[in-house]
Amino acid sequence: MSSSSRPDPARKAGRRLIALAAALGLLAAAADLGRDAFGLWLDATPLPPLAVPTGTEVLARDGSLLRAFQVGDGLWRLSPPADGVDPRFLQMLVAWEDRRFSDHDGVDRRAVIRAAAQAVWNRRIVSGASTLSMQTARLLERGPTADWGAKLRQARLAMALERRIGKDGIMTLYLRLAPYGGNTEGVRAAALMWFGKEPTRLTPAESALLVALPQAPELRRPDIPARREAARVARDRVIDRAQAVGILDAQAADLARATPLPTARRAFPAHAALLAERLRREHPGAARIETTIDPHLQRAAETLVARATAGQSERVSTAALLADHTTGEILASVGTADFGATPRAGFVDMTRALRSPGSTLKPFVYALGFDDGLIHPDTLIEDRPAVFGRWQPENFDRRFRGTVTIREALRQSLNVPVVRVAEALGPARVMAGLRRAGMRVEAQGATPGLAVVLGGAGVSLHDLVAGYAALAQGGRAVLLHDTPLQVQPPQPARLISAASAWQVADILAQIPAPEGRSPGRIAYKTGTSYGHRDALSVGFDGQFVAGVWLGRPDGTPVPGAFGGQVAAPLLFDLFDALGPRDRPLPPPPPETVIAANPQLPPPLRRFTPKGSASPAPARPGAPITAPEDPLVIVFPPDGAELELAGSTIPVRLRGGVPPYTWLLNGAPAVIATRDPVTRLTSSPGMSELSVTDAAGTTRRARLRMILP
Repeated sequence: MSSSSRPDPARKAGRRLIALAAALGLLAAAADLGRDAFGLWLDATPLPPLAVPTGTEVLARDGSLLRAFQVGDGLWRLSPPADGVDPRFLQMLVAWEDRRFSDHDGVDRRAVIRAAAQAVWNRRIVSGASTLSMQTARLLERGPTADWGAKLRQARLAMALERRIGKDGIMTLYLRLAPYGGNTEGVRAAALMWFGKEPTRLTPAESALLVALPQAPELRRPDIPARREAARVARDRVIDRAQAVGILDAQAADLARATPLPTARRAFPAHAALLAERLRREHPGAARIETTIDPHLQRAAETLVARATAGQSERVSTAALLADHTTGEILASVGTADFGATPRAGFVDMTRALRSPGSTLKPFVYALGFDDGLIHPDTLIEDRPAVFGRWQPENFDRRFRGTVTIREALRQSLNVPVVRVAEALGPARVMAGLRRAGMRVEAQGATPGLAVVLGGAGVSLHDLVAGYAALAQGGRAVLLHDTPLQVQPPQPARLISAASAWQVADILAQIPAPEGRSPGRIAYKTGTSYGHRDALSVGFDGQFVAGVWLGRPDGTPVPGAFGGQVAAPLLFDLFDALGPRDRPLPPPPPETVIAANPQLPPPLRRFTPKGSASPAPARPGAPITAPEDPLVIVFPPDGAELELAGSTIPVRLRGGVPPYTWLLNGAPAVIATRDPVTRLTSSPGMSELSVTDAAGTTRRARLRMILP
């Protein structure tokens, strides 16, 4: 067959377009002649699913994207942003793809006739006739682009969509489904991939590229050098159209044409990646998950964590948590130094993993001791070799300081003094206090031992931060949360008195700051677990609380990792990232007893181990004699004003001859107890407390009980 007798592809395409135009004309005629019947026919059109699935989005507190997840088929497809798409992008899209979008009913018959005539006249296809509604119909059913029958089916579906969901619904579907190459669909995913930004505000050059790419997303990829010119030509044609219809002026159009194309695809946001992963598991099927995370602080924390880990072994990781203790909102959460990295176990959230807390639990032991009237910050205590059962603890440097104050014992993180106080309190009392502070403490064995106070237990960084938040809030529990609370939480429980919490914070604020950092800004404590497996630092100021952890997730020791050397500087960096705000620690509550050791009541001047003041049991029938240590009410002191936690108050005495009988306002409260520490039921107002021992000695104290 000669070349002249072969069918011309352009003529065939033109004839197909003419046939399609004729078919569409018949549809229009049918619509005009029998609108009711035609409407019923359109309403009977079977529609593909309109609820197009999109990936879960985890959002920061300002609505910005922290992390997005792919849909089930591996596509990056996101809902259009809540703030909408750049209006100029929409104008350029309509001007390029479908100028009469707002006027037609899904099929632009004029465009079909024009396209057919141009194809016949120019012997090639010059322009298409597909509307945005028809393109959306094709994207919904994943149909072909050139099949004649498919075009008619898409025309019917487009008109049905116009009736069913209207122009806005069609535009929303198009913005969600438009192809941008590979596994990326929708303008939002494309804007993040090519420009690293939301499509709410786009430059003219960015808008033009996003309009041009869906027509041939793989052939116009600007990240492939061989296809970059095709991308530039297509983008500039969109710019030319925008200038021709008045969307852009000449200056803006010239600037857009001179703008370089992106040369690489960007990774999708993955901030607070492990937190986002957990929230998606906890909210299966959710399209959007709001959080309390501050995006600026989150990025700063991730940068600081990466920097702190940079000089360490590839198996060492770091975690950090930052919260507002006045609200309980978590503002930054970094669970790993390198998300996804295998050597660092980058899929394990180390803010939630149980680790040894080292010495970071010591402040709570002393706070309980202050609350029970056992000690005062200036009480003297012995830091000398001591045996507790079969355990003989030592200080970290294996040196003993002799007689020190409680204040110095906590500042220097001495071990023997805190174990002495914990023994007097009892391990069960210590564990109960820690758990009431919001810490899940996992100890070995059914009965926890004294070693818990030196890190012999498992606590997560999240729970440690919650415990220190309670100290920062004057002894009240704080519910840390990373998603907005749906209901107002109940009144937080009081764990210790405000005075005891302040006394601990005052001591922690006196711990020397890392080299080059301002002292006194933060009340903080460091911790190093046995064998240098964990290095920690936790602290707070007047508004914020933070904690950091460094170590190997597999629990292998990290030689030379000390909390004070590697964790404390990072903690101070986190507080620096908050900016130079004035967030001082609060002043002491009015009921706080501030006195040097000589001015303290005699029982509080020197800590005496439990039971050392009690005499040997008397022989049956022997007369009861007064002990050398006289009966003293250690707590509450005479004239004290106390907050009523629940309906009871703690009382403690020293000396005398057991058993003891307590009276409150003249009425028996506890009769014949041998325990020098107990709790009495009380009520608000002035009260008179008295105790009588077996020798008949009586001591009294007046106090005022107030509601917290």
